[in-house]
Parts: sequence; C-alpha cells; structure tokens
Amino acid sequence: MSIDSQIINAVDDSPIAEEHSARNKLVIGLLLVSAFVVILNETIMGVALPHLMADLKISASLAQWLTTAFMLTMAVVIPVTGYLLQRLNTRHVFILAMSLFSVGTLISALSPGFVVLVLGRIVQASGTAIMMPLLMTTIMHLVPPQSRGKTMGNISIVISVAPAIGPTISGLILSALDWRWLFLLVLPIALAALALGAWKMRNVTEPTEAPIDILSIPLSAIGFGSFVYGLSGLGEAALQPPIISPWLPLAVGAVVIAAFVARQLQLQRQGRALLDMRTLMIKAFTIPAVMMAVLMMSMFGVFILLPIYLQNVLGLTTLQTGLLLLPGGLIMGLCAPTVGSLFDRYGPVLLVVPGAILFSALMWALTLIQQDTSFWLLLVAHIILSIGLALMFTPLFTASLGSLPPNLYSHGSAMIGTTQQVAGAAGTALFVAIMTMTGSNASLAGAGAAAATTDGIRAAFLCGAIISVASVIIAFFVRKPAGGYAATY
Repeated sequence: MSIDSQIINAVDDSPIAEEHSARNKLVIGLLLVSAFVVILNETIMGVALPHLMADLKISASLAQWLTTAFMLTMAVVIPVTGYLLQRLNTRHVFILAMSLFSVGTLISALSPGFVVLVLGRIVQASGTAIMMPLLMTTIMHLVPPQSRGKTMGNISIVISVAPAIGPTISGLILSALDWRWLFLLVLPIALAALALGAWKMRNVTEPTEAPIDILSIPLSAIGFGSFVYGLSGLGEAALQPPIISPWLPLAVGAVVIAAFVARQLQLQRQGRALLDMRTLMIKAFTIPAVMMAVLMMSMFGVFILLPIYLQNVLGLTTLQTGLLLLPGGLIMGLCAPTVGSLFDRYGPVLLVVPGAILFSALMWALTLIQQDTSFWLLLVAHIILSIGLALMFTPLFTASLGSLPPNLYSHGSAMIGTTQQVAGAAGTALFVAIMTMTGSNASLAGAGAAAATTDGIRAAFLCGAIISVASVIIAFFVRKPAGGYAATY
C-alpha cells in the first residue's frame, strides 16, 4: 500500500494517523514557506531594471534578459520535474530545489557584471521550477479529496501575496540601498529554509524506478526553450529590429515540441515518458488547465503594462506603484482560504463562473483608461480584478490536479507549470508588441509621449479583454473531480 493511501485510510483518532497528520502539516508548511521565498524573488526584480540598466550600463533590450532568461529556464526545467518527482523522494527534491535557488541567489548578489547576473538568475530559476511542482504534487498525495480546496487555498495565499508585496519590498530596498541587496536580503531566508528543510523535511512519497529517456531531455529543452525565446523575441522585436527574426526560433520550437510529444506518446506505452501526455486525455484535467493558460495570457499582460502606465503616464514612483498593487494581492490572498472551503463544499462552477465574469468585465473596463484616469479608480479596479482571480485559481488548480490518478500527479503538475510559462510568455510578447506598435503609430500621427503610451496600452488591454471572454465560456465546463478512480492508467 502506498504512503498516501495509508494516510487517507488511517483511522482519525489512531496514534499512527496523528503522527502522519503532524508530519504532513510540517512538510506542507516547509514547502509553503520555501515557495513563498522563490515566488517573491520573481517579482522583486521587475522595478529594479532601470537601476540595473544605469549601474551596469546596459540597454533595455539586454536588461530584459534578466527576466527572459528566468522564463526560458523555467520552461526548460519544468517538463523534467515529472521524472524527478517520480524518481527521487520528497526530501531530496526539496534540498535540490532550495540548494539551486540559494546558489543562484548568492551568484546574483556577488555578480560583478551583467553576464554573471544572468547566470545567477538561471540557477535561481532552476530551483524555482522544481519547487512549485514539488509543492503541488506533495499536496495531492497527502491531502484527501474532500479537503484539497482548503489546502489549495493556503497555497493560493503564497502565490498571491508573494507577487503582491514583491514590488513594494523592491521599491523600499531600492530607495535606500544598492540593487544587490535584493539578493543579499533574500539569501539568508533561502538558506534558513534550506537548513530547516534538510533538518525537518520528511519523505512522504515513494520513489519509483522510473527510467529516463535521454533523447527526451534535449527535445524538451530545445523545443520549449526555443518557443519561449521566440515568444519573448516578438515583444522585443516591437522595440527594435532583432538580429535574428523571432519567427525562426518559434518555428524550430514548434517542430521540436511536436517531435517531443510524438516521443512521449510512444514512451508512455512502456511507462517511460518524461512528460506523460495521458493527462490531456482526461477532460476534467484539460479544461481547467486550458482556462488557466488563458488567464495567464491576460494576467501577465496586465501585470507588465499596468506599472508602465502608472509610471510613464501618471508619473508615479516605483514605490507608489508597488503600494497601489499591494492591496489587490493581499485581498487575493485573504480570499483564498474561504474560496478553498467553498470549493470543497459546492464545487468549482459557483466560484469560477462569477470569477471569470468579474475578471473579463475589469479587463474591458481597463480599455477605457485615459491620460488622467484617477489613481483611486485604478486601485479599486485592481482590487476587483484580484478578487476575480482569487475566485478562479484555487478551484482551477484543485479541479485539474484532483481529476488525475495518483500516478499522474507529478506529470500533471509539470504539464500545468509548462503551459503557464508558455502562456505567460505569449501574453507578455503579445501585449508588449501591440502596445509598442500602436504607440509608435500614435507618435507618428503627432501624439505626445504620454498620449501615445496610453493609446498603446489601451489597445493591448483590448486584446486582453477579448482573450478573457474565452475564460468565461470555458468556466461553465469546469467540474469537480469525482474523488476516486477505477484505474491508474
């Protein structure tokens, strides 16, 4: 009998059940704290780019590689996590993830120049890419179906609050200290999480003798890496002509991804797939996974463009921008446990449908922004947008992964993580390209810088609003997992 089956089937008041419960709470708590640290790191870099450009004497296109390299690494590493989570036990995967993240943070903090800083970000991203699938897969193994919504709500607090306070913390640090302190202050927290995890983390899953297909690894790396690089290049191409057309890596990525998928379809018959595609054959998994990808496209675009509008049009400082975005993220985190409990009781439809409608309505409202739109209106709009997202993310994560048999949990987590990275890159590239092209046309027509920027951002928000309509349609088809499976595929 597997460890997770023993936990679920144990008698609640038995000593063994109590011991398992205490152990599980410790493991989940350690993973949540560590996930908070790695997600916080992703968002504190955004407002630091102007400081880095001035200090390192680099252009905007070069500075973007600090985020592009991070995203590329995530896209390359995440597909491999399905294998790692099967082959290694919980403690070893945790130590690997936090060690990589800590080493990357140290390299970034001590970097003498741009190239080493990018290297540090790549190592950081490798740890981050492992941590989130580890958290999701462990939750699915430890928490019984009837309680997963509440637990996923706690995860949503981490996913919501860390990005929300990241820009604010970054603004506070950069107002008084050098940009290296963004890493120096994170490093002791990461090392403490690593030390505590190495001491207290327990193994809660059973490793299996999962063989690895050597050919699948370069196919995955080249395919997803090229595709995300091409998507990022589309946004950069709108700023300045690239040396290599972004359509070339996009085409290479698409062809290699097709070869990767064909390889996995062949290997999964033998139980050797690096990323098992049978997850996509389960409708209850695929529908919420697709909806999350749609949301990520719109959400990433908003999170990229809204700070640009606030600073370049309304004239806010980086700290003021962070403070404006803070309440929405905090409210999103506060809503998450209640949303999780409601999911356990009523299922996803009563949450996801209103959330999608609210999100789409606010996306359409953002298409009406002007040069003099009130700061307070934007604050309220961001809060309502965050509430809409809060109503969706916990149910979607829980419904998608909860619909899988246990032997596909790790592959499902990797699948969701990969599609989110690709969707986020696509949304960012699309929004930036539309903003730049529309703004350039407005400038050529005689509009001032602020007016041209507003026109470009408004056009990009219109694209996001159109995409968001798809989430409303898909929301009606999301279903709560049945809670049991006749087979494990």
